[in-house]
Order: sequence, then structure tokens, then C-alpha cells
Amino acid sequence: MFKRGNMHPVFKEKRTWGQRAADRATKSFGSWAFIISFILFLVVWIILNIIMIAFRWDPYPFILLNLCLSCLAAIQAPVILMSQNRENEKDRIKSHYDYKINRKAEREIAQVQKQLKTIENLIRKKKR
Repeated sequence: MFKRGNMHPVFKEKRTWGQRAADRATKSFGSWAFIISFILFLVVWIILNIIMIAFRWDPYPFILLNLCLSCLAAIQAPVILMSQNRENEKDRIKSHYDYKINRKAEREIAQVQKQLKTIENLIRKKKR
């Protein structure tokens, strides 16, 4: 929506390392590649723990796997929220600019209509 040259100063600011990391993580966590690879990881984990008789690092109820999934969810949620909050702020600023432009266009249209009315009245007076 905004071109490089006419961006709001908020969009021109350098992002911090944490903001860049949150954006990258959000982009990768929300991809089909991540979902498919994560499903494959879970399936491999479960199959290996069922098949391996000699060394089962996480037997059937898969407590370690549950712990890993819980930790992943606990880390993913705030990272995704941080990225979404920044996007919401950008959207809020963009909508504010859109509102200002719409108000300006409305005033200009009203002014043009007023001028047209004046011209119309002058034309009527000349016809008489």
C-alpha cells in the first residue's frame, strides 16, 4: 500500500533484533512446510518409540513429547502475538491515513459541488 518513498516514519524505523526474529518465526510457523514437517516429526517420534524395544526414551503416553509440545506452544504464542501486535499497529496507522484522505476528498468534492452550483446559477442568469 505504501511505497518506499512516502512511508510513515513508523514504517521507516529500523526493527529490533527481537522484532525481526518474531516476524521470521511467525512467517515460518504459519507455513505449510512447518505444519507438514512437524507432523512428520511427531509420526517418526511415535513410531520410533513404539518399535524400539531396547531403548525407549519416551514410552507410550509420550510424556516427553507432550512436554516438548507444551514448551513449543508456550514459546510460539507470545512470539506470534508480538508480530501480530506490530501488524495491527501498522494497520491502525494506515487506516488513520485513509480516513484523513477520505475526509480531504469529501471536502474537495463539496467545494467542487459548490463551484458547480455557482456556475449553474450564473448560466441561468445569462439565459434570462
